[in-house]
Amino acid sequence: MTPAEEMSRLGARAKEAARAIAKAHPDAKTQALLGLAQLLQEREAEILAANAEDLAAARAAGQDAPRLDRLTLTPAIMDEMRAACRHVANLPDPVGATERQWQRPNGLLVGRMRVPLGVIAMIYEARPNVTIDAAILCIKAGNAVILRGGSEALRSNIALAKALCDALAQAGLPADAAQLVSIPGHEAVNALCKLDRYIDVIIPRGGEGLVRAVTEAATMPVLKHFKGVCHAYIDADADLDVAAEIVFNGKVQRPGVCNALECLLVHRGVAKDFLPRVAAKLGAAGVEFRACPQSLPLLGATAVAQRPDDLGQEFHALVLAVCVVESMDAALDHIARYGSNHTEIICTNNHEHAMRFLREADASMVAVNASSRFNDGGQLGLGAEIGISTSKLHAYGPMGVDELTTTKFVVLGQGQVRV
Repeated sequence: MTPAEEMSRLGARAKEAARAIAKAHPDAKTQALLGLAQLLQEREAEILAANAEDLAAARAAGQDAPRLDRLTLTPAIMDEMRAACRHVANLPDPVGATERQWQRPNGLLVGRMRVPLGVIAMIYEARPNVTIDAAILCIKAGNAVILRGGSEALRSNIALAKALCDALAQAGLPADAAQLVSIPGHEAVNALCKLDRYIDVIIPRGGEGLVRAVTEAATMPVLKHFKGVCHAYIDADADLDVAAEIVFNGKVQRPGVCNALECLLVHRGVAKDFLPRVAAKLGAAGVEFRACPQSLPLLGATAVAQRPDDLGQEFHALVLAVCVVESMDAALDHIARYGSNHTEIICTNNHEHAMRFLREADASMVAVNASSRFNDGGQLGLGAEIGISTSKLHAYGPMGVDELTTTKFVVLGQGQVRV
């Protein structure tokens, strides 16, 4: 059987399973997710052993530190996955909920009801925990999901998918509601991208190249998890001590992820005071600064002159672009030019400036006096996320259970006819 034939067979099974999972009782879905949490506990050693094999192969292949970090499973990450299963299990079931109702002059009662999207294909790189996060959200929202992780995480994903399918079966739900593509290579991905007969939505999550390739190849709607070029603007009215902590957290805590800080914009009125603090704090942590001419003399030994391609760049490393700007207008202009609609933050004690920044900075999350690292489904109370949509249709920002449904109109009549 060719990869294309195998993907078609898999898609047909997912379409059939989607009908069953869409009408499943909420208790059955809750049971499946709680059962999955238990299986992840019982099989932790087995899953971590599979992950260790993936890591060994990745090191042998010369994968860099950020990629290894994203690939790694630890007992703490296993705890987070189990917690996500329980959190999502206990969320209100969105399927069938009527969000709004209104009555027309002719007596018709019109409403909008939440319904599943159908079959979702998830194509992602590294991060085996995405296998669990994506699947539990899709199941809770009444969708079937096809999971295609990167070949570097195949052993980990097979072990996780086995627990997932067993949990579905134990709850009386179709195991085909969550299927893993284990065929390596691009042919299977290309085939998935053409299965609009079976797949309703495709979600690519990974590097810019992956997202562009899937977007160009897909014949069904694509929800893009695009690159994270995240900015912090330090306003003239900022608390500089607080701002230094926020910038440190955004850049240093986990530099290889999409919500890490990539560019620092500093108002010229506080640059001479603030940037030496940044140099001392972040420089000591190994951060290299790609500095504009005004900031270069203020950033110490780890600063180098900025090149044009340092702006709008997702470094995935301890590297930070720094620019001094004349005003908040200049900062917003910079963000409009170089941002990726992912995350933008402002540090300020000026309420008017904060509210204007919230309105005008175009990103899936905009924050005041908080780290960019909070743009995450778990951190924002969604339990988990299938990705952070940087396109505006049909979701913008972290996608949890509600974002994996849509609404349809439902109409209740008493014999009305149109005249």
